[in-house]
Amino acid sequence: MMTEHKMKKLGIVLVVLFMLTLLPSNIGFAATEIQLPDINVSISSENGDVQVANSIQILVLLTVLSLAPSILIMMTSFTRFIIVLGFVRRALSLQATPPNQTLIGLALFLTLFVMAPVFTDVYENAYVPLQEGTVSLEEATDLAVEPFREFMFAQVRSKDLALFLDIADIQEVNTNEDIPITVLIPAFILSELKLSFEIGFLIFMPFIVVDMIVASTLMALGMMMLPPVMISLPIKILLFILVDGWHLVIEKLVLSIR
Repeated sequence: MMTEHKMKKLGIVLVVLFMLTLLPSNIGFAATEIQLPDINVSISSENGDVQVANSIQILVLLTVLSLAPSILIMMTSFTRFIIVLGFVRRALSLQATPPNQTLIGLALFLTLFVMAPVFTDVYENAYVPLQEGTVSLEEATDLAVEPFREFMFAQVRSKDLALFLDIADIQEVNTNEDIPITVLIPAFILSELKLSFEIGFLIFMPFIVVDMIVASTLMALGMMMLPPVMISLPIKILLFILVDGWHLVIEKLVLSIR
């Protein structure tokens, strides 16, 4: 139960609050009224439609740059490179060497190296004509997508294309032009995943054999308390160095791009 002193305090607070509600609402606030500025966003220029078109192109370019990581992963060989490099690190039983930043950077520059003809084609046949005003934005978009379509068609498996064509309920396909980009991209990604796992499996096999030999030897010597990875890890690293493993892996990865 509340004491008499607490009840008196509560009564005083209630009386003060009641008196404040009776005061005019504009007392003390008339002198501090805040005028909000008008905000208007528009694209206009004294130079006419040319400057407006350039502003729109800048907005489109910023949008493309924001989607660049997704485009890089979905429509290039970056997926294949990063997965295979991850398999190499895992096969060597190394947890953080090379670090993720190194593997991603290596995969990125390998992608730029392999995709250089495609990027050059896009720049010369789509971007330059768009800047010169000889083609419209829609035509430039079609010209930019075409080199990527040719690259993906060279890598994709017909089985994966048939899968997504069947899912999309597209029956009549006479040429590659009849296949929409929304079907080609997921089929290409699926093909890249399968091929990268096949390459990763082939890389894993020699190192698994080393692990099995080391484990069998330690068991035969009665050294069952010694973790086999302590012996197999330096052996695998030494074997990888002797065969120049990074050179072989990168060479086969680049040559696997048809």
